[in-house]
Amino acid sequence: MVLAGGKTLIDNGRIVLFPPSEVADPDLVVFLGRPLAVDRRDGTARRAADLVLMAVSEDQGAELAAAAPTGASWAGFREVAAGLDALDAGAFLEALAIVNWHRTHTHCPRCGAATIIEAGGWVRKCPVDASEHFPRTDPAIIVAVVGKDDRILLGGGSTWGSNRYSTLAGFVEPGESLEQAVIREVGEEVGVRLHSPTYLGSQPWPFPASLMLGFTARTEDEVPTPDGVEVVRARWFSREELQAAVLSGEVVISPRVSIARALIENWFGGTIEDAPSGEQFTEPGSAVGQGAGETAASAAAGGSAGGK
Repeated sequence: MVLAGGKTLIDNGRIVLFPPSEVADPDLVVFLGRPLAVDRRDGTARRAADLVLMAVSEDQGAELAAAAPTGASWAGFREVAAGLDALDAGAFLEALAIVNWHRTHTHCPRCGAATIIEAGGWVRKCPVDASEHFPRTDPAIIVAVVGKDDRILLGGGSTWGSNRYSTLAGFVEPGESLEQAVIREVGEEVGVRLHSPTYLGSQPWPFPASLMLGFTARTEDEVPTPDGVEVVRARWFSREELQAAVLSGEVVISPRVSIARALIENWFGGTIEDAPSGEQFTEPGSAVGQGAGETAASAAAGGSAGGK
């Protein structure tokens, strides 16, 4: 699998794979694993070939594209995620996560020496003090807030268009449980007191290193107060109000590939139909999550997702 500028080659909804010998002088080589190939006729699983990631420059990527099947094109995860099967989607996320870690952790945090890559790309070792450093994952909560009248509270980030709404999200702080993070983040961002946080599921979001941990929680409070920094507007929606607003284009919610959308539709009780115009939630997130965030170093989505 080849990655260039955060994109890989896609052909007919599948990642284009190359024999390793065809990729000369990659910037980075990482062993992604040995996936199970499932025979769709009878459901049996067998070991597939080893999957190796090679990160290359965009110039090298252009050369490889010329050798790819006709019709193949470079695409980012958000563009194609909905059309990928579970194996390809998982490989794409894994590749993005490990490449982002390597590019931002090139030196030893103890002594500043340049580290060397070991263990198939999953360890960076300092040649000076022999310390080993492993890929970073930043836990971030994302929560569907439900009121006493069963409406959902959605927020809009400061960097979004005025009709974008999503669930609330933020990083887990040191010494904090996930439930504590849920209560703290929502309190900081919209001034609402929560109870009964319930874990529902998770989604890796390696832009560059978030793991989104999805919750639903309830509140008796009725008046949200956005902090004006990360969240600039907050609005309650009944199921009928949200569906009507999305269909009319008044409101755009998170895309289907995101855990934010899954949380909203879990509350909704089914699939929310998008506007016929097909307007997409394309702007980077802030503390309210598209699926998570834009940069884990700065946020669970683009701006800052955690912090007091």
